[in-house]
Amino acid sequence: MDVDHPEDDQHWDRHQRRETETERLDRNWASLLQELRVVQTGVQLLTGFLLTLPFQQRFSLLSDTMQMVYLATVSASVLSTALLIAPVGMHRLLFRRHRLATLVSAAHRCAYTGLALLGVAVTGMTVIIFYAVAGLTPALVAGACALLLFVGFWFVLPIGLRAGER
Repeated sequence: MDVDHPEDDQHWDRHQRRETETERLDRNWASLLQELRVVQTGVQLLTGFLLTLPFQQRFSLLSDTMQMVYLATVSASVLSTALLIAPVGMHRLLFRRHRLATLVSAAHRCAYTGLALLGVAVTGMTVIIFYAVAGLTPALVAGACALLLFVGFWFVLPIGLRAGER
């Protein structure tokens, strides 16, 4: 099965799972909601934490560059929060409109982009914390390590697993 071709996936679901298109969409929506439940609380807590940092005494110790890293991190976190919660708003507006295929597709894109931005936000937070505690070089090393972890586990590994199916 080639997961890059949704029609192959739909054909497989129809024949192996004996699902109708509506049943498949319902299952995909439920699966997506479960995934979103895992990340929504974390991204909301991260965003809330980030929004309180400028009001802490030690925030003024951050260099201008680190304050820019902070602003980029807050931006990524806020965008991630918006995208990971967006499927709920979409569902409310599309409820009872028979637009489940549109909803699942749009929510999938929001979740994918929201996860990428969450990785950016956590990487930025890692840099800021390491900078405040240990200095610039450890901050850059820790940030690079965090970024490698996210890219590795969230993108490279799944793509490798996908390629292994072919």
